Amino acid sequence: MQIRAHLHTVNRHRRLVRRYCFRLGLIWQGLTHDLSKYSPTEFWRSCKYYQGYRSPNDQERLTNGVSMSWLHHKGRNRHHFEYWIDYCIGPEGEVYMGGCKMPKKYVAEMFCDRIAACRIYQGEKYTDSSAYDYFQRSKGHILIHPETSDLIERWLLLLKEEGEETAFQKIREELRS
Repeated sequence: MQIRAHLHTVNRHRRLVRRYCFRLGLIWQGLTHDLSKYSPTEFWRSCKYYQGYRSPNDQERLTNGVSMSWLHHKGRNRHHFEYWIDYCIGPEGEVYMGGCKMPKKYVAEMFCDRIAACRIYQGEKYTDSSAYDYFQRSKGHILIHPETSDLIERWLLLLKEEGEETAFQKIREELRS
């Protein structure tokens, strides 16, 4: 069990997200980001499957076929698009599983979360394109509302092309309007 290492990783991640959220004016979200990671359901499993270079949820999923920690986490944290997956009703009345549009403030927190996660897990290999590249690898097979997908992609591309300072400034302005 990697209790100390996992706790250090979670605390570093939360500290980065908090700093980023504060830059966007999302004070409460910065303070409360990922508090569920300290719950017994998430904390002890994550300690057990901790590796340091990727999410413990990946290893738990490989070992058990499911990550109970992730199921708990995504159901309690609105900055994950998975929180917003629900049954949708199509134009012909058909029911299907899909992503609901996320409020912009949670997309902004997701933006902060993705940057922080990439920084933590990639270390010195991190660049301003890391979070964008990660999103590009996954976007074809995730259930995310098209407008939410377009927004997070646009913001991550802004980070990649114009850098952190400009991205945060423009996103903060967009959140105010």
